[in-house]
Amino acid sequence: MRKCEHLTVLQTNDTHAYFESHPELFWSGGHPEFRAAGGYARIASLINQAREEQPGRVLALDCGDAIHGTYAAVKTRGEAVVRILNLLGLDAMTGHWEFAYGPSHLQSLVREMDHPFLAANCYHFKSGEPAFPSFTIREAGGMQIGIVGIAATIVDKVMPGSFSRNLRFTLGREELEKAVDTLRGKERVDLVVVISHLGFPQDYRMASEVKGIDLILSAHTHNRIYSPVSVNGTIIVQSGCHGSFLGRLDLEVENGKVKEFRHRLITVDTSIEADPEVEEAVARTLDPCREGLGETLGKTATDLHRYTVLESTMDNFLLQGIIDATGDEIAFSNGWRYGAPVPSGPVVLNDLYNMIPMNPLISTVTLLGREIWAMMEENLELTFSAEAYRQMGGYVKRCLGLYVYFKLENPPGQRIQEMFVGGKRLEPRKEYRAAFVTSQGVPEKYGRSREELEIRAVDALRSYLARGPVRSGLRGTVTAV
Repeated sequence: MRKCEHLTVLQTNDTHAYFESHPELFWSGGHPEFRAAGGYARIASLINQAREEQPGRVLALDCGDAIHGTYAAVKTRGEAVVRILNLLGLDAMTGHWEFAYGPSHLQSLVREMDHPFLAANCYHFKSGEPAFPSFTIREAGGMQIGIVGIAATIVDKVMPGSFSRNLRFTLGREELEKAVDTLRGKERVDLVVVISHLGFPQDYRMASEVKGIDLILSAHTHNRIYSPVSVNGTIIVQSGCHGSFLGRLDLEVENGKVKEFRHRLITVDTSIEADPEVEEAVARTLDPCREGLGETLGKTATDLHRYTVLESTMDNFLLQGIIDATGDEIAFSNGWRYGAPVPSGPVVLNDLYNMIPMNPLISTVTLLGREIWAMMEENLELTFSAEAYRQMGGYVKRCLGLYVYFKLENPPGQRIQEMFVGGKRLEPRKEYRAAFVTSQGVPEKYGRSREELEIRAVDALRSYLARGPVRSGLRGTVTAV
């Protein structure tokens, strides 16, 4: 009988290029608290510590949304982050916002990575050939570990078209079954680990349908899973966002079976000593732009964050700035999850880029009332679909200037009960002028007379901040009734 072997698996997901420690939200009873957390130098220390404790028995894996989300990341089109990731010594990663710079640029970034980029569900559109490897095999703890990657299936469905030019994405279920069969049968691996950016509901469903998976490292939905979920013999974990947490699983494996496991969701707080090499590399990356990004632009009287599903204070601020810049009665933006909190107090330029790092131009569009209704119904289904595989949203579309009352439990297309604009009931045939940012704010199939203005989101927010302290508390804009 083969002896019991030890394996430590470390997970990062949805770090969104947060190079350094930043304010993070922690719920405390009925209110949020903000404490410093995150930073690649501290993540590196935790990884190095695990490798010292368990030499040759550690896998470090990233589940995507690593190279986009902050000013330095976007300015260098992900290159600055890749240099840092290489210092971490990752074993593999998959992606989602990694495609934001375009598929061809992502391929060039992948060539610079010291670890494989895996996406079993991504294909070249014309040839049908895989765009990336489906899996890799790593030796750790005297075992052969098969690692399968599944990228976000939504890249070519609800994201800007430039993200998926000449690429096609599937759900990955069939590909995962084939990969598991290959790894278990032909390759005779001891364990199968999946790194996925589908989202926790989808990964839960996938684990219930596909046999032979030992561990799914989930991402995309920013879940802080403190106690692992077990489905169909598969362990599922997810580790928050913004690099504020590191997931650690210590497995005891006997004859290809996980006999015992221990899990910790480690808060990457300031008590963890920073790794000097990574800290220096981060400083070299950020120092050239620190002075400008540290400029204080104003104050917020409201804690700004995106940790609430139906409406958020951070996006209320964003939409207030957009309406102030355009004079339109309604504004929309995507329900993004990323963006480190900004506690009440000073707001600096870097905070604005964290909220909307791509700094897009503001656009306006004319929408019929029935189009607004249909757009919001569509978004509610993408967010809350009872069919996990149909969930393709972030949070609910952010809006200001209207009020939506809906039944969460109702069937698709039948959730909204009432909607109001300017205190009056929405009129289906009436035209409404709305402002928005990015194609996710108002998809192109809705509206007419689109106009891209000559003002960018960050500039609009700067101007709005200059008017005085921001007050952007929750208003009940979208309410479940």
